[in-house]
Amino acid sequence: MDVNRRKFLTFVGTGMTALTVASTGLGALAPKVAAADKARESLFGYENRASKIDFTPIAPSSADELLLPEGFTYDVVAAYGDVINSKGDTFGFNCDFTMYLPIKGSQRGLLLVNHEYTNPLFVEGPIVGGYTQKQIESLLYNQGLSIIEVYLDPKTGQWKMDTTSKYARRISGLAPFQLTGPAKGTASVNGATEVQGTFANCSGGATLWGTVLSCEENWERTADNAGLDTTHYGWVVEVDPFDKEDKYFKPRKHTALGRFHHENCAMGLSKDRRIVVYSGDDKAGACVYKYISKAKYNEGRGKENSKLLEDGTLYAADMENGKWLALTIEAVREAANGNSSLLEKFKTQADVLVYTHEAAILLGATPTDRPEDVEISPIDNTIYIAHTNNASKGNFHGHITRFFEKNSDLGALDFTFEIFAAGGPQSGFSAPDNLDFDRHGNLWTVTDISTSSIGKGAYAPFQNNGMFVIPTTGEKKGIAYQFASGPVESELTGPWWTPNQKNLFLAVQHPGERSSNLNNLTSRWPHRPGDTMPRPSVVVIRGF
Repeated sequence: MDVNRRKFLTFVGTGMTALTVASTGLGALAPKVAAADKARESLFGYENRASKIDFTPIAPSSADELLLPEGFTYDVVAAYGDVINSKGDTFGFNCDFTMYLPIKGSQRGLLLVNHEYTNPLFVEGPIVGGYTQKQIESLLYNQGLSIIEVYLDPKTGQWKMDTTSKYARRISGLAPFQLTGPAKGTASVNGATEVQGTFANCSGGATLWGTVLSCEENWERTADNAGLDTTHYGWVVEVDPFDKEDKYFKPRKHTALGRFHHENCAMGLSKDRRIVVYSGDDKAGACVYKYISKAKYNEGRGKENSKLLEDGTLYAADMENGKWLALTIEAVREAANGNSSLLEKFKTQADVLVYTHEAAILLGATPTDRPEDVEISPIDNTIYIAHTNNASKGNFHGHITRFFEKNSDLGALDFTFEIFAAGGPQSGFSAPDNLDFDRHGNLWTVTDISTSSIGKGAYAPFQNNGMFVIPTTGEKKGIAYQFASGPVESELTGPWWTPNQKNLFLAVQHPGERSSNLNNLTSRWPHRPGDTMPRPSVVVIRGF
């Protein structure tokens, strides 16, 4: 299995508070940034290539279609409700993160897809006074993960789904999961060692040992509607797509990585070969986190390296002082300064991990503007963070932050940062969300303007959500070029390249989300024959 190792490095965050810090601190930082860029460009020879945009950018659009530049096309490989295997399992709703795991290079592989949430209009049906048992089962089944097999048909040149695959299956809100780490079996999770299911799966990441991490984000609504224990959700999930029936690698939730609104996670190695995992908490006024394992990574141990995610230290970013703050029970209780309610809440390390946000704020971590996707640059180990927006603080269009760990060591506890790109009419994009790099070092981002705001007020110039490419070096550094425009009321998510980078997987989430009823649809994408409603789908873009 030749999983693309570039993608094993993927997550972090900032906000308006950070912008204030940046306005006073970037003067001293600028020479370091310029020197780093110069060294990178001369060493890797990326300047001209990273500045090269091999397409004619498109204009913003309000059309009910996935629009691409001339010369590019897409295939719909899976849409909500499509049968994915011989058992009759179906593709879940509101697809988000995608990850391609090669079986035969860039021609055939498994595609793992997250499903973030449902819409009763299209999934459960009308909710009258509460969910019925059947509606709860539908709510839980249509979230979680889909694992499908996809291939490039040599006869037609199109990508298709192989429904005869021995690997294709669902891992949903109905499946059993093990808990690992300090919170397992403790009073903080009401004694649980095994929990039911995963849902609210937003983005994710890859491990160095070939498994996949999926992140539980806004879990509260589903947990409440299904009558489930909320402490069992909000974790980072690990699965092995190639373990056909979860016989050898049981699906697990890693409590050592903390419980919060995880957007995704990015894994890399410190200089002394410890595992480092970055995460952002996707809500206004939330923090950026980093986990560092206690033991070191050993490639020869294969999937046994998963235990590295059970024993380590979780840190939160203090951006004003450029410090990573260790979230330990000792530090939290000291910071409580005798406050009886806080001392009652935080008695053990498990409490710190279950109530991570409160612990981080108490210790002085920086609240930021919705830190969503994080990527570790494959060129220089700097970390790019999408801060989507925070209208309550006047940050309507968000920005992308770039962290510089001390000595370029992901295991460092000191860092500096810059605002790499700011959203707004001047840049052509608003509300950056998922990020990805191409082989030339260009940064790709999709946008997340809320459905209720698309085409209105400050967001009017951008029209539908889209996808943009931003060079990270050269004379075009920081300039955004629009590559795609999504269907009506949709959000583009989860970009992931095949190893040869000739094909780009992309999820189209919640088209027609604000439809009032099935007779008054605002979108009918993907416009397939026989479809009577809009369907969240995963596509493959060809033409690179």
